[in-house]
Amino acid sequence: MPRTIIVSLPVADLKASVAFYTALGFVINPQCSGETGALMVLSETISVMLLTHEQWRSLTARPIAPASASEVGLNISCETREEVDAMNEAAAAHGGTADINPVEDFDWMYGRDFIDPDGHVWGPKWMDLSRMPPG
Repeated sequence: MPRTIIVSLPVADLKASVAFYTALGFVINPQCSGETGALMVLSETISVMLLTHEQWRSLTARPIAPASASEVGLNISCETREEVDAMNEAAAAHGGTADINPVEDFDWMYGRDFIDPDGHVWGPKWMDLSRMPPG
C-alpha cells in the first residue's frame, strides 16, 4: 500500500468547504464524513480532512489560525499549465481568492497560489524538471 497524506484543516462552514473542494476536483468519501467532518479525496495518495471548528477544538488545544495568517502552503502537482489555471479559476469562482501571490511563470515551472474560504494557501504547480536550469 502506498504511503498517503491526509491534511486536516479547520473550516468555519463545512458545507461551503465541501462545495469548494468539490469544485476543485476533490470527491467526498461518505464513509469518513459526517456532521463535523468530511474526507475529501483528490487521488489515491492525497486527501484533505475538513473539520468544523468545534471538532478541531476537540482534538487540540492549539488555537485556530485566523484566515489572514499563513501557517503552511499546500502545493499540489498538476499535469499541465492549463490544469493550474483551471484550479485557480475554480477556486475564485467558488469562494476562494485567486492569485494571492505573483504568478510563477518559468520555462520549467508554472504556479498560481490561491486561498480557500478559510484562508488556507494552496499552490497548484506544473513542473518539467528536465527543463530546470542547473544550480
